[in-house]
Amino acid sequence: MSVSFTIEAELRTDLGKGASRRLRHEDKFPAVVYGGEKDPVALSLDHKKMMHNLENEAFYSHILTLKVGNDEEQVILKDLQRHPAKPRIMHADFMRVNAKEKLHLHVPLHFINEDKCPGVKAGGLVTHSITEVEVACLPQDLPEYLEVDLSNLELDGSLHLSDITLPSGVEVVELTHGEDHDQAIAAVHMPRGAKEADEEEGAAEEGGEEAASE
Repeated sequence: MSVSFTIEAELRTDLGKGASRRLRHEDKFPAVVYGGEKDPVALSLDHKKMMHNLENEAFYSHILTLKVGNDEEQVILKDLQRHPAKPRIMHADFMRVNAKEKLHLHVPLHFINEDKCPGVKAGGLVTHSITEVEVACLPQDLPEYLEVDLSNLELDGSLHLSDITLPSGVEVVELTHGEDHDQAIAAVHMPRGAKEADEEEGAAEEGGEEAASE
């Protein structure tokens, strides 16, 4: 993994809705870390710093270092609650990481070589059905993202989950449920307007040929 993230947090002993509101007035927000063989711990985090971290796509699929005082532990961001109408974080859940236990985490898909795609060169447009997948792997094998190579995708062709080249030790969770879960992730088709124009042109040509033969 090419980048690292350290989150500085404070222990939170004042709990409840009123305490959470007071935190938010101080430009902080409540959080909790759980998992492993330790008890859950209530935390408070700086809102601006967290918002800055969330601007980086890699933050969501990385092992994070959570620092509370002089103590540090490895965690992942498990859940994030945002305000429904304002750009505010309401609460965050972090889960402790065990080096010997597999993680289940969503990682983004990066689609590459779209400009080299035969279907695009033929006038088609690429559509992405999904932009992230859930993977299972040990913490040391967690990828920042997965690449999907479109360089051989033909017009009216599609790629599926099974077409993703996976790093060693990583599996796509959906594919463990059977072949019928091998869903499409990208396809290339002619734009609707262009397709309709081609169909109309074809129909006109057929009509002209019929009239000429009469």
